[in-house]
Amino acid sequence: MHEYPITEHIVKMAEKHCKEAGANKVLAVNLVVGDYSGFVPESIHMYFDIISEGTLCEGADINITRIKPKIKCPKCGELFERKPMSFACPKCGTDGEPTEIGKEFYIDTIECE
Repeated sequence: MHEYPITEHIVKMAEKHCKEAGANKVLAVNLVVGDYSGFVPESIHMYFDIISEGTLCEGADINITRIKPKIKCPKCGELFERKPMSFACPKCGTDGEPTEIGKEFYIDTIECE
């Protein structure tokens, strides 16, 4: 349920951006959400439709680009998605280490009219 307050913030930021740009309506909000960010994209989408009612964001699209987590091989530097039950690098076999890839959460762009 922590998606509700973050979605409220997204709507407020989109409205502010729209007003500052001299526009009358938000057409789309484009988010980047990592699978390990702790946010559920489907919940954000659902809350956006509810929270945006009566605002400049009402009827706007919310587009979410999901980022899959990757780990990095300390030996060869390869970035790769972990296979189930394995951390082995597909290039050299060394166990990979965690990275920040997949933890992203940000507004990429806001489209206004």
